[in-house]
Order: sequence, then C-alpha cells, then structure tokens
Amino acid sequence: MAKEVTADLDGTFARIAQIGYRQVEVSGYYGHTPAELRAACDRYGLACGSMHVQGQPARDPGEASFTDLPKLIDDAKILGVKYVVLPMAPLRLDFRSSSLTMESFMAAVGSLTVDDWKACAALLNEKGEQLARAGLLIGYHNHNFEFKPLGNTTPYEILMQGTHPSIVTFEVDVGWVASAGLDPIELLRSHRGRFRLMHVKDLKASTKPNYTVQTDPADTGAGMLDWGKLLPAAYDAGVRNFIVEQEPPFPVGALVPVENGYRFLSQLKA
Repeated sequence: MAKEVTADLDGTFARIAQIGYRQVEVSGYYGHTPAELRAACDRYGLACGSMHVQGQPARDPGEASFTDLPKLIDDAKILGVKYVVLPMAPLRLDFRSSSLTMESFMAAVGSLTVDDWKACAALLNEKGEQLARAGLLIGYHNHNFEFKPLGNTTPYEILMQGTHPSIVTFEVDVGWVASAGLDPIELLRSHRGRFRLMHVKDLKASTKPNYTVQTDPADTGAGMLDWGKLLPAAYDAGVRNFIVEQEPPFPVGALVPVENGYRFLSQLKA
C-alpha cells in the first residue's frame, strides 16, 4: 500500500479506518515525516503499533535504520509504536542503489552463512537491549528463506536459539511460512511464547514450496490457510498484534484486499 500512502496519506488512512481497522504497521515513511504519519493516524483514530526498520542504511536518508539508533528511537516515539521490527537479516547490499534487482537480492540472501545468522541474532540482542531501555521491543519478521536448511539447522532456528526471549520477539508471517512448505500452526506451537505479532497473509494452493520469496497471493480467507484454526493457535502462542498483509500484484488496487480481509475476519470472529 506504499503507493497509496505516498500519493494520498489522508485518503488512505481515512479509508483504512472506515473499513474498521484501528491499527497500522509502517514500513518506511512513504515520502512523509514521522510527525505527518502520526498526525494522520490521530485524525482517523488509528494507532501505529509497529514499524519495520532496515538493518542497513535506509534507501531514503530521512528514514530510520538500526545504524542510527538515536534517530530510530526518536522516530518511534513520535509514531507511538511499541514494536520495532527487523524485516530481514542485514545483507551485503546497498538498498539505496538503483541497480538493485531481485536476482542480486536473492544472491545476497543465499550468501548468508551460519555465522552471518548468528551475527543477526547478536544484533537483535544488542539493539533489543538498547531499545528496551527506551520502552520499545525489538522483533524479527520472517520471509520463507529463513526456513531453508543450512547445515543441520535453519536460519530461523539460529535466530530463535540465539536471541533472548525477554528481549527479542518475533513477527511471524504465516504466508511466508506456508510458502516454505511448513505448517504455521506447528511453528507457533513449537515456539510458544516467542511471538507477539503476526502478518495475516493468505496464499493460493498453487504456490509451490520454495525459499526464494515466491508466492501466489490470495485475499485473506480466499486461500489455503485454515484461519479458524490458525488464529486461535497464534493467540495461544502469544500473538496479540494481527496485521493483515498481502503480496502484490493488486489488479484492483491494494485497498480491496485489505477490505476483503477485514470482512472475512470479522465474519470469522462472529
């Protein structure tokens, strides 16, 4: 929904609130300032519960990253977030480069070693301690490449085993878990207590299991995931922030899947 927020912040947030949502998660500032985003949230009765922040310098120099913690903390306080989420391990890539491609991105992901993932766990612990002193909680968001076998383990297990539960939480993206060929419910149960946030994301059964960020997206409730079982399992595992998300393309616009997801989940709750 980045294009919509960039082009029409007030119109987009007003529509999100009209649909019925009361909380948003931001991934970047979409050409606005943290103060402008917070003011728009306040105007439409929305809270900004969490934010995604890169581990390397952000593409937009005005955005926060883990390389400048004082700015990150200041921005988080302005936005009013509680959770600061690392969306992937730091990569040996310049996200500010115009030559960045999916091929170069996946090559950088594939080059990460066990030591690199251990370093990511250490980063989460280190930054998490500093953020905790500011009243913030650090998290990690998965894609599907964290579940690719790496020796006798996986990157996700390295992160789980290498981070302190009292300092680092996880934002489980169940769509990416399923696209890796895994059962999200089993993952939630095997790491009960480590999750506070969840990306509510569905996918079609035509998605072939992979570790290369490939999926065939579906509106929430129109795909292969059993939300009647998955949502209670997530709550039981500790999830309290549920964020509806869908991967592109959006042939009818990004707000339509957002509305369809809310309608499905509201009926499911009832």
